[in-house]
Formats: sequence, C-alpha cells, structure tokens
Amino acid sequence: MTGQIQAEHALTGQRATYDLSLAESGGNTLSATGSMTYVVRDTCSAWSTQQHLDIQSATRNGGAVTMVSDYSTLESKDGRHLIFRTVQKSNNTVLQTVSGEASVDAHGHGVVQYEKPIKKTLKLPPGTLFPMMHTAAILAAAQQGAPNIAPLLFDGTGADGAQETYITLLGWGPQKDPAPFPALASQPAGRVHVAFFSRTPDSILPDYEIGMRYFANGVSDKLDMDFGDFRMHGSLHNLALPPPPAHC
Repeated sequence: MTGQIQAEHALTGQRATYDLSLAESGGNTLSATGSMTYVVRDTCSAWSTQQHLDIQSATRNGGAVTMVSDYSTLESKDGRHLIFRTVQKSNNTVLQTVSGEASVDAHGHGVVQYEKPIKKTLKLPPGTLFPMMHTAAILAAAQQGAPNIAPLLFDGTGADGAQETYITLLGWGPQKDPAPFPALASQPAGRVHVAFFSRTPDSILPDYEIGMRYFANGVSDKLDMDFGDFRMHGSLHNLALPPPPAHC
C-alpha cells in the first residue's frame, strides 16, 4: 500500500491530446482516424477527469461510421467514492449512457448505484479500485519492479459492475528515447499493457486491450488501442501540466 500511496501522490493534473491512426485491421474496417483528449484536474480532495474519444472509420458493410465516447468522473483521492458518466454515440445516435455513483468502505467492500441505463444497485468485490487508484497501483507496481498485477477495476464505463484487469509491466526506469515534451524529460517511465475482462465464467478473451508508455506522473504516450476488429496507434500531440491548485 505504501508504494500505491506514493504513486498516487505523484499523479498530476494534465491535458493531453492524442492523434489516432489505424495500426491493424481485422478485415471489416478499411480505414480509421481519430483523436482523443484526456483531462485530469486536481480539485484538492478529488480527481476530476474527462475523456473525449472521436473515431471516424470506413467499413466494408456499414460505410462511414463516426464513433464518439464522452467519459467523465469525479474520484475522491482516498479511493473511496466515484461519480461517473459515459455517453457513447454512433453517427450522432446515442447507443448507451451509463451514470451513477460508487463507493468503497474502509474494509474494501463496495457498492455501485446506477442511474442509467437503468436504476440498479450492484455490489463490488473486495479490492475493487476506481480509475485513478488503478493507475496509481500500476505505477507503484512498475516502480517496485513487479512483472504483472491483476487488480479489479470499476471505472463506470459499463453497466455490469467491476471488471478484471491483467496488467503486464516492462522496463521501468529512465528513458533512452527522448521524451515527447520537456515536462516529461525527468520522468521515469515504462511500457504497460492492460487487458480488461468481464467477470463471467466464459470470459476467456479480453473485451478491450491497451498498451502505452506510462510516465511516473500518470501521463501516457505511444498508445496501442485494440478494439477487437481493429487496432489504433495513438501519438501524444499536445500536453499541458497545470500547477497544483494553490488553495489546497
């Protein structure tokens, strides 16, 4: 836990934008381009995050498709409370909205109260982490030289509660390649691969996979996003690291 707390303290507010390009297609996707914006704000007692993902693709049987996902959270820094909202659209038609609140008590037992797509309450398994604490756990494990970890995650992107994650960590330390931005030059970093699985008995293949280079402050670059039918590469196009709020 000490390493996780230290990693959490190292996280920083950020505004990162990524250019996305098609890396590999399973056959149905002919072309794909896009962008992603990821914003983290330090509100003293919590982390506020917003992610906007916009992908334009052309498929063999569906023509041109524009997929847009907007995801926002407010997560207490003690990892005990999360407010979440996800809206997914295809060609400007809303496919799904997921929203609600989740909490974890001092013993690690959690509950999520969904408002959308339908009102319901689900228990979270002991040890479930919310997104920023999940990131902190990844960075702490990398700094300690662990080859892999498998924490449970609840991030509010789906309506079925917690997910299983399996994370592979490689090569943590000073970077041999030049950092993409001066603000990252002094940050140690390493490669991370995260696979997300549904918590069902027949879940053998991951629902989604992402690889990246993670820096110690929580900034990532060199994204490799696997959507199943196609993979996209993400390059860090712009980065701003605001100073911590002075009033905290």
